[in-house]
Amino acid sequence: MSGPRVALVLGPSTGGIGQHVRSLALRLVDEGCDVRVLGPASTGERFGFGEHVEFVPLEIPTPGSVWHGRTLLADTDVVHAHGHAASAVATLALRRTTPLVVSWHNTVTARGWRRVPLRHARQWVVRRARVVLGASADLVEEATALGAADARLLPVAAPSLEPATRERDEVRMSWGLAQRPLVLAVGRLAPQKRYDVLLDAVARVFARDAIPPLVVIAGDGPLREPLYERIRRERLPVLLVGHRSDVAELLEAADVAVLTSDWEARALVAQEALRAGVPLVATAVGGIPDLVGDAALLVPPGDPEAVAAALVEVIEQPAVAARLRAAGPPRAATWPDEDETAREILKIYREVVTPRA
Repeated sequence: MSGPRVALVLGPSTGGIGQHVRSLALRLVDEGCDVRVLGPASTGERFGFGEHVEFVPLEIPTPGSVWHGRTLLADTDVVHAHGHAASAVATLALRRTTPLVVSWHNTVTARGWRRVPLRHARQWVVRRARVVLGASADLVEEATALGAADARLLPVAAPSLEPATRERDEVRMSWGLAQRPLVLAVGRLAPQKRYDVLLDAVARVFARDAIPPLVVIAGDGPLREPLYERIRRERLPVLLVGHRSDVAELLEAADVAVLTSDWEARALVAQEALRAGVPLVATAVGGIPDLVGDAALLVPPGDPEAVAAALVEVIEQPAVAARLRAAGPPRAATWPDEDETAREILKIYREVVTPRA
């Protein structure tokens, strides 16, 4: 049986959403679906969509994206929009008869007056969608509260990392490390990730008598310059190393991974750290507690004292680090993988699509 004609729509992405859509597109093609991916040209280039699946540039969000989208989405059986901006564009562009599936990967962090129009927009989207998929339970609850007729939890699996090609000692020596602890943070340099809290925590650890750890932050984003200026001004032991394709090697070299976000659904770095058996310190927000269970040290959001204390606990107490290293891989083995996620989504497409004449 041939699969449906599927359009996957996404906005600008440098990380998790783009990786998920790429993974999904490839697996849908393997299942016999006719797949087209629509999104910004920069996103298509970053994730190499055009090499394996049809990719059509659609700059989201722009005023012209709706009009252009109406033509591109006209001949399709089901449209699956990923993220809030792509969902709004798809809702405006689609005919009422075309089934719309929406995936929410993130919450809305806007504050003040901006929250009101954004709430109305999301309410309008979820009431138009046939199915809303939330990457964490709180997103499902939010969609239901906004009026979604069918909201479901669908955990997004982190893609497997490319195997490390360098040994731990080789990576560490490239930064001049011997026995000095290495703390790793991976993620876009954006407000949600709260790197200001991480730097506050580093300053507290740096003030202690012990040799401070080196903190490596892998990622790019709009906060790079202010973060760099603060690190330079306060002489913090922190390196901004930009976007990296060798995260497996960085994890191999790390003594502890850290995530200080205000909110996350199923952060890729949290999944990658536990799979690799790297101790993780993370904020207890969004879907993180359900994801990691007791296989990580969880701290309150916005609390640099708690982050600093947890990092010191892992670094200075071998028994704590050993427990976390042992707990990570078994916890990761309970998560659905990319194949399971794609199969579940394909079932939803077949559920909502009207058979072709």
